[in-house]
Amino acid sequence: MDNLEAIPALAALAQSTRLEVFRLLMKHEPEGLPAGEIAKLILVPHNTMSTHLGILSRSGLIDSERHSRSIIYRANLDSLRDLTLFLIKDCCGGNPELCAPLIADLTSCCLPTTPTISATSDTNPRN
Repeated sequence: MDNLEAIPALAALAQSTRLEVFRLLMKHEPEGLPAGEIAKLILVPHNTMSTHLGILSRSGLIDSERHSRSIIYRANLDSLRDLTLFLIKDCCGGNPELCAPLIADLTSCCLPTTPTISATSDTNPRN
């Protein structure tokens, strides 16, 4: 990512409704939400929400997919990753230990909350 890609993404998030929409879509990953439900949850008229969703889409921060009569919106996690890496690329002037708390915070927010056990696990004690 470069400045020409980062600036529209940051500008899209620099407006309170769009920031709220993006955060809402992040909470609903990977399923996404239909446009009408987003408008209802954020308490914004549908035509206004359409404008905000368009800006977020053009910035690359969200994607949409048609399902029957609905358009489902999802956060574009690849774009978010690229933007985050762009922002911290030159972090700490070559002293990675200074970035460790930031990396730990980013890592801990994405850890699964409950352990999962694979049904095909080879760790069955009866084997």
